[in-house]
Formats: sequence, C-alpha cells, structure tokens
Amino acid sequence: MALLQIQEPGGKPAKVLHRLAVGIDLGTSNSLVSALCGTGVETLPDDNGQHLLPSVVRYSADGSPLVGYAALSGLVDDPENTVASSKRLLGKSLSELQNLPQVLPFKFDPEREETSPAISTVSGSKDPVQISADILEKLKVRAEQCLKGELEGAVITVPAYFNDAQRQQTKDAAKLAGLNVLRLLNEPTAAAVAYGLDSEDQGKVCVFDLGGGTFDVSLLSLQKGVFEVLATGGDTNLGGNDFDHALAQWILQQAGYNAELDFSERAILNQLAMDVKHQLSEQDQLEISWQDWSGTITNTEYSEICAELIKRTINTCRRVLRDASLTINDIDNIVLVGGSTRMPVIRQAVASFFSKEALTNIDPDKVVAIGAGIQADVLIGNKSSNNFLLLDVNPLSLGIETMGELVEKIIPRNTTIPVARAQEFTTFKDGQTAMSLHVVQGERELVEDCRSLARFELRGIPAMVAGAAKIRVSFQVDADGLLSVAAEELSTGKKAEIQIKPSYGLKSDLIEEMLQSSQENAQVDMELRSVKEAQLEATQLIDAIANARSSDGEILNTEELLLIEKAVETLELAMKDSSANKIRELTEDLNRISGDFASRRMDLHIGRALKGESIDEVANSSS
Repeated sequence: MALLQIQEPGGKPAKVLHRLAVGIDLGTSNSLVSALCGTGVETLPDDNGQHLLPSVVRYSADGSPLVGYAALSGLVDDPENTVASSKRLLGKSLSELQNLPQVLPFKFDPEREETSPAISTVSGSKDPVQISADILEKLKVRAEQCLKGELEGAVITVPAYFNDAQRQQTKDAAKLAGLNVLRLLNEPTAAAVAYGLDSEDQGKVCVFDLGGGTFDVSLLSLQKGVFEVLATGGDTNLGGNDFDHALAQWILQQAGYNAELDFSERAILNQLAMDVKHQLSEQDQLEISWQDWSGTITNTEYSEICAELIKRTINTCRRVLRDASLTINDIDNIVLVGGSTRMPVIRQAVASFFSKEALTNIDPDKVVAIGAGIQADVLIGNKSSNNFLLLDVNPLSLGIETMGELVEKIIPRNTTIPVARAQEFTTFKDGQTAMSLHVVQGERELVEDCRSLARFELRGIPAMVAGAAKIRVSFQVDADGLLSVAAEELSTGKKAEIQIKPSYGLKSDLIEEMLQSSQENAQVDMELRSVKEAQLEATQLIDAIANARSSDGEILNTEELLLIEKAVETLELAMKDSSANKIRELTEDLNRISGDFASRRMDLHIGRALKGESIDEVANSSS
C-alpha cells in the first residue's frame, strides 16, 4: 500500500527540499561557479565581490596553495612554482606539452614522464589533475559559503573538442576536490542553455566560443525546448592567450629586441599585451611602452597582427556550416561566448562572415557558467519551470578495424550523445576461435590514418567455417563523451569489453588536422577503400577455391584445372596494382570459370548427405 503525505488542519504546507547543485566553468584563464539564487541562476562572488577566479595556482613549501588573485603575482615573482592555464595541460603527454606554442617555465618531474606529466614545485610534484582540483576546491568552498550548505552535485563544462583523456582527467580533478559530477557539459551547449531559456528565440543558432585557451563553434537547433547540436568544431590550442602572444611578439619586433627573455620578463610582457588588448576593446588607439621603447598601436594594426588567428576562427565556422549542411542564411542567431569575444576585431569578423550582428545579452564571461548552473539544477532533481531536453554530439567518428586495415565506423561524427550503436561482424578464416578488436577514432578510411584508442580480444568463439560466427560489437558513449566497447559471440554468449580511457589526449591541433585531412583526401580514401574491398573479395574467393581443390580436386578435369589456375594467377597479379573495377572484373571471371566445379562439388556433398541405409542394414544393426 502506498503512503499518503498528510498535514494537520490549518498547518503550513511542507517545505519543498531544495538540493544544492552548482554549475562550474573551469576555464583556461578564469573560472566561475553558479547556482540558483532566488528566481534565476547567477554566478557566485567571493568575499571581495569578485565573480571571476583567475585559473592560477601558486605552490609554496609551507602552507596551502594560493589560488586565484592571490596567486597572480607569482607569475612574475615565482614562475617555476606558479601554474596558469593548467586546462591546456590536461590529457597531454610530456612531448605534447613541450610542443605547445608558449614556452613553459616549469620543470617536469623526470619520474613521471611516462605517465601523466607532473610539474616539480617546492611542495612536490603537481600534475594537471591536482592543479585543476585545487581550482575546483576553491570554487566549491566559495559556493558552500554563499549557499550556506554542502553541495550535492556539480555540472562542469569542458570544450566541445575535449577528448576522452581530457574529459576523464577533468572528472578525476572534480573527484579529488570532493565534487559529485552530475555531468560534463560542452561549453557551447551550456551557453545555448542560458540563451535558450532566457529568450524566446527558436531556430538555428551558432555558438562562437573563444576563451582564454580554447575555441569552439557549435551549430544548434533550438525548437520547442529541445537543444540539439547539429555540428561542432574547434581548436583546443587557440584562445585569448594566443592573441596576447602574437601582440607580445609584435612589441618585441617594434622594440628591436632580439635577446632571450627570462620567464619573469616574458610574464611582464604578456601582462602588458593583455592590458593593451583589453584597452583596445574600449578605444581605437593606444600609447604603449616597454623597457626603453614606446609607440602607438591602433585597432587596425592589431587586426593585422592577429589576422591569421582570426582567419582560423572563421575557417572553423565555415567547416562547421558545411558539416551541418547549412548556409549562412540558415543561421538565425550568433551567440558570442568567452571573454576574448569582447575584442572588436573578433566581433567585426563574425558579423562580416554571418552578415548579422551577434547576441551579447549575457556577459560572455558568465554565460557558460550560468548555463551549467541551469543544467545542474535540473539534474539534481529540483523542480524547474522550464523543461528541456539537451542533446550533445561526439566530435569524431568511432569505429573498429576490419580485414584489410579498413575502418568500419560504428558511431559517425556529430552523432547525438548519449548514444549506443551496434553492428554484427563475422570471422574471416575457417576454425577461427578468437578475434582481435582494434578501436579507432577518425574520419579516414584506413586504420593507419586514424587514431588508435584501444585493443582487446574476444576468445571462445566456436570453431566454424569462415563467415558462420556472429559477433555483435556494441559502442556506447555516455553523456560525458566517454566510450565503452563490448563484443559478444551470439551463440555462446562469450563476451569481452573495455572502458576506453587513454592516458594521453590528442595533440593540440590533431583533431583539426584529422578533419582537414579527411576532407582533402576524401576521393583518394574512397578509391583506396574500394581497392581494399575488391582485394578482400578476391582473396576470399581464391582461398575458397584452394580449400575446395584440397578436399575435392579429383572431380576436376585437366582443362578445368588449367583454366582455374590461370585465372587465379591473373587475379593475384591484378591485386597488386590494378584498379578496384579491374580486380572485381577478374574476380567475376574466376567465379564464372570455377562455377561448374562449385556446382558439381555441391551435388557431390548433397548426395553424400542424402545417402541412406537399407532397412535390412538398420534391422541387423539393431538386433
């Protein structure tokens, strides 16, 4: 029997329990935390009224790490023990970190080179997970002080192009900080949540997210409360920091300074470049000086300095539109996200490309955190007057290697997640009892051109003729973009599975390179795949004929044998350097030449199977 809640006559209604959950924008330059306050979600300030928390951590030999504004001076005074932009370090190997455009002032722990790289500080080795955890813990404490209670969950935003390793390390950092992660939410999608619920606009929306260290573009469809990502693209190594770096290099050139800067001088120069960038957002011309040099810079000059970086952002917009099969005229609104979108050169470039002004109703620094806070309030179970469905996509195709080193895509790129997909495969050789599965990520047709994610084996397959076994391979991507793969032999139920959490992420520009490479080589790849498939068909036929000759070769006459051997030889030669059409043509010829042999062999085996025993033989055997 169900229980019915009652109250005393005239008593006050029971108070609805409000569970505490926050949204966190873990940014490259700055981080924020938001929560439902009163009638809406707002970012939460610290004791000094500051909403932004600089993503900077300074370690010392005695005491807890300094995080935020208190750590900023360490970038100049103590660069070896002060870490900024740690988000760029997540999911990367030491070689990848050493190849970043910016020179890192850190010393890496040599004993941690083969695992997750760690920075040597006066308080011990600190890897990117620990550094990110220190930032998250600072935000957690701020939230619990503002909300006067213990947090039950958090939604943390990540760039849409974060791969499995980067997402997993973000979750690990949150766990280390004592946070219960409800979901990792793509930053552009969080911005769409904030704008979609705060306005009545419906249609196609482009979210242009240029932060301190990462850049994302997402095309979303907003219809009747459904937020669906149609396509996404971006660059994990492009952001406001790169604009600062370009301006700093220009200042060095103007000053005629050729000497090597130490880390303190570099930090001072980068801070100057950032200040100039901010001031150029408010005025058209600016007097600047550095060391013995002084000069003037205009917004026009700044636009020329950053021309290549701006071009990269617009090219990404163009590619994402193509991926979604949309044109500029299909876009109803553009949303600017990230502090770097305050730059007039960016706003002008975006407006020029889309032929319309972008929306900037919500503070671009806060919009991602606000969207995460809205999602957190829904996921924690609090009642919301706005019901919506949020659908993200995976940025690159996922699949497995098949015979001939070909890639069979199980989940195509830009598929809505969470998602589960499966396909059935079979054995290639007679008597095959095991299968090696190679999981790959990418858009190319050959395994060597894609990224290897993991390998595992399925054993215990019953020994059957080639093609008889049925192996079901299932791919599942969860709401955080993490992948699980399972393989099952259907007749026995034998199963093997793997959780894919690679130790390192992709190189900074590798995803962009993979997409561009797939587009540039699309025609060549398809022709090569067609050749490989034709070669496989030919190999299977040649093997089948060889097995048939081995068991029933006596039914072939000399003329037939010579014709088959010549056709096989011709086909094998063609397989080395001929076109797919030529290989298929010769395969058909061999099939036709061996057709009579196959028919007689089938009749022979059917006759043997149907051959019975006499009634007398049966009676004698039973008596």
